[in-house]
Amino acid sequence: MISRLLVANRGEIARRVFASCRRLGIETVAVHSDADAGLPFVAEADHAVRLPGNAPADTYLRIDLLIEAARRSGADAVHPGYGFLSENADFARAVIDAGLTWVGPPPEAIEAMGDKVRAKEIAAAAGVPVLSAPDRPTETDLPLLVKASAGGGGRGMRVVRTLDRLDAEIEAARAEAKSAFGDGTVFVEPYVEAGRHVEVQVMADAAGVVAMGTRDCSVQRRHQKVVEEAPAPGLSPQTEAAMCEAAERLAEGIGYRGAGTVEFLHDPGADRFFFLEMNTRLQVEHPVTELVRGMDLVEAQLAVAEGRALPHDVPHRGGHAIEVRLYAEDATYVPQSGHLLTFDLPADGGFDLLGRSGVRVDSGFSSGDEVSTFYDAMLAKVMAWAPTREQAIRMLVGALERARIHGVTTNRDQLVDILGDPVFVAGEMTTTWLESRPISAESPSDSQASARTAVIAGALMLAADDAERRTVQQGIPAAWRNVVSQPQRTIFEGHEPVEWWGTRDGFVVDGVTVLGVSPTHARLESDGVTTETRGHMSSDAPGSPRELWVDGPLLSARLREVPRFTDPADAVASGSLLAPMPGTVVKVAVEAGTPVAAGDVVLVLEAMKMQHTVTAPHAGTVTEINVEPGAQVASGEVLAVVEEDA
Repeated sequence: MISRLLVANRGEIARRVFASCRRLGIETVAVHSDADAGLPFVAEADHAVRLPGNAPADTYLRIDLLIEAARRSGADAVHPGYGFLSENADFARAVIDAGLTWVGPPPEAIEAMGDKVRAKEIAAAAGVPVLSAPDRPTETDLPLLVKASAGGGGRGMRVVRTLDRLDAEIEAARAEAKSAFGDGTVFVEPYVEAGRHVEVQVMADAAGVVAMGTRDCSVQRRHQKVVEEAPAPGLSPQTEAAMCEAAERLAEGIGYRGAGTVEFLHDPGADRFFFLEMNTRLQVEHPVTELVRGMDLVEAQLAVAEGRALPHDVPHRGGHAIEVRLYAEDATYVPQSGHLLTFDLPADGGFDLLGRSGVRVDSGFSSGDEVSTFYDAMLAKVMAWAPTREQAIRMLVGALERARIHGVTTNRDQLVDILGDPVFVAGEMTTTWLESRPISAESPSDSQASARTAVIAGALMLAADDAERRTVQQGIPAAWRNVVSQPQRTIFEGHEPVEWWGTRDGFVVDGVTVLGVSPTHARLESDGVTTETRGHMSSDAPGSPRELWVDGPLLSARLREVPRFTDPADAVASGSLLAPMPGTVVKVAVEAGTPVAAGDVVLVLEAMKMQHTVTAPHAGTVTEINVEPGAQVASGEVLAVVEEDA
């Protein structure tokens, strides 16, 4: 029996495993990097061990440090979570050799499926259809997909549409895979443009393997999943049964134990499917299966690790579950970092099976936490379980719209947009759908009326804040004048100015009745409808430009105050290439004095385990290079300057 479990991971998945351990009476041990020391998963563990440093290669990917942490903390078992070393056979062996219980499949099974080339051979031998690319591809074989053999989560994956880009994309995939997984091995396979990503959850013990139904994970950006649901919509019963049988055959053929996922590419036009890979671990999206099955998969993992038998008549609670991944990223999928001022997601539960239909939130962060640049950009998984798919969509949209997230840009509004798209509602999405459609960068407040309400509310909150801060004439109404010559003006970036007056009786704005204002609230009436809004300011420096988040019913806006006067020192030279995010410079492709064409790569940054290229905005000459490989840069920092040709 396991008495003290170390989770060799971080964030949301560490909290998820801890939640099951608490219910089972198992003590928990967290390991954490320096950047993660203040996060909730560390505080929730019974014991915690510091891994000095921040980079994954120095912390969560160090097998020796993790085994030593287990020894020092008195842990008798190790759960790998997902990502990092979760599919590393050497880590599994090291845990077992140290006399600890490994909560995962046998190292031999990890090894068999970890080499994705060998995994395809095993799948083919088991009668599972596979995709294969020729050794020397030609134009007729395009497009191709470069994939990391040890990869996952979209890292180390590149689509190649022209043969002249093949070598460069292979090199980029190798570098990204090496950074994320410690293994730069890649392979190439045909890329199916309009397929669906459907996977089967399996659980296995000594008595055999049981498939627990399908999940659809087709909504992806940059090969990373964004929306997942169970069961996969629109599959014929025959196809679903064939997928489950193929997954069971494959897992049984390698002597699998514990939780695993077999991933398939489904061609809806021909109603056929191909084996992609097997993930020998718990998936990020496992909760949607838990909700429709009514089974705690982490508890099942622990039972198998302890040598206990699983129920092979797996319950099926029914209904439909949908999960979205809430990322710290902007509308162009660039990861964001910073201080998470407010993180309030309405939920009926977290890390549990829910006793009735509702919303579950599995999060790695809380209000006040710092989102660093060292790890994945996912903040939380928000999921809804309801009797029907349509009800689950509506419930999930409502939860996202009511969320209050301040301090870091997220994809929340895009998730709402995706869930309401007719293609998604009809269940007709494919793996290329998301990146082929224009994703709205607008928030729920971007209808003309609600946007204006948010801007007016924000302007009045700033005025109320100014009035509270002043040290003289505190009894005088905000901006009050004996002789009024003109209204006060507040301007936010990208919005029309707000003109308002401060009177004895409060604020006056044309077309709006102001019922109440404070630095954190504004109650406005327009056309007979009263709207209650809440605000949160990011800056406490009096007189400095402020950033304000305004929330209300179907209303969420991030407002940046435009200062009355601009400091010339804030201006940057024309042609300056600015860092799109905080990160590390991994490559400088040119030198000062080098001529470049528009789109040529100038630098490569790495942030949150992903590589991002910084390209020349126009043809010209590189006149400045201000960084070198290994340098840490802040968002907005000038990296280089490309002077445009005359």
